[in-house]
Amino acid sequence: MGPLRLGSVTDTPGNSVTTFSSSKGYGNLSPSTVGGRVFCVFFALFGIPLNLILLKRIGERMLSLVQRYAAFLGRKVGRQKSVKFISSLCALVTGLLLFFLLPPILFRGMEGWTYEEGFYYSFITLSTIGFGDYVIGRVPGKKYPEWYRNLVSLWILFGMAWLALVITLCTNLLENSRDFCLCCKKKEGEKVDQELIDITLNGHAPSPLTEAEDSESTSSKTESLESDRKCGE
Repeated sequence: MGPLRLGSVTDTPGNSVTTFSSSKGYGNLSPSTVGGRVFCVFFALFGIPLNLILLKRIGERMLSLVQRYAAFLGRKVGRQKSVKFISSLCALVTGLLLFFLLPPILFRGMEGWTYEEGFYYSFITLSTIGFGDYVIGRVPGKKYPEWYRNLVSLWILFGMAWLALVITLCTNLLENSRDFCLCCKKKEGEKVDQELIDITLNGHAPSPLTEAEDSESTSSKTESLESDRKCGE
């Protein structure tokens, strides 16, 4: 099997594995032999599912830490719901800063990109779209420090886990809102069906005034029964 085409600080075996198993696929690295392509097929069959499990575990651990911190503060303050909302909001803002708003500043200094280009690269990378139009470590003749490679690898790992967690939470929120709307529609449908039954039995639809009188009559009967019970005692 021939080697992968490597040529920069990000084109190392460890970073290549991270990029490949995360399914980004920039297109700047590719196997050049039949053996290498066959190996990539089998590696992807096991590497991508394992990477997804790892990202899920990391996201769950991050969410668990936020929930534990919110529960601890809620017991101290005495307002569970408010503290939970504020903690979730702080976690969201912290994730936006660490994975989307601050990295473009680093990329501007190391790669010479604008802030908008760095932000675009951050989203394309962490969302695993991976167009390949922007790839770090491609400035000709520039020597990149070792910490830069390691920092970017950690940023990709935790950033993908955080973004996957946010997408999952948004999906659950949309599904819950959809279920709530369906429940409301079901109640409205049951009310319409009941009105149709009343029209069929009585020959006319109950007016709001009639419904109010029925409600008052029911309440008065209940009060009279309560008073009779008390008198009997």
